[in-house]
Amino acid sequence: MFISVTEQKQARRFYVSGRVQGVGYRFFACRVAEEQRVTGYVRNLRDGRVEVYAIGTEAQLRALLAELRRGPRHASVEEVGEVKAELLPRFASHFSIDQD
Repeated sequence: MFISVTEQKQARRFYVSGRVQGVGYRFFACRVAEEQRVTGYVRNLRDGRVEVYAIGTEAQLRALLAELRRGPRHASVEEVGEVKAELLPRFASHFSIDQD
């Protein structure tokens, strides 16, 4: 069976800046990741950003990125940086919220 490159699982780290801590952003990110069937985690960073580590197909990751840029109602997303990441098997089965 042939699997195209766009259907292969990939990993990305998204770094979200703006007013994204204390406004329900991690819960929002978890919900949209689960809706897109993306696995990984979301966590607050000490510098005020939120990190989202995500595993999915190219299409799933693009859809997740679009939602991360939008954010929840009370957030104000200024920027979402994206870097390719190593595929970490321990995060391949579910999406979780890292509680500080």
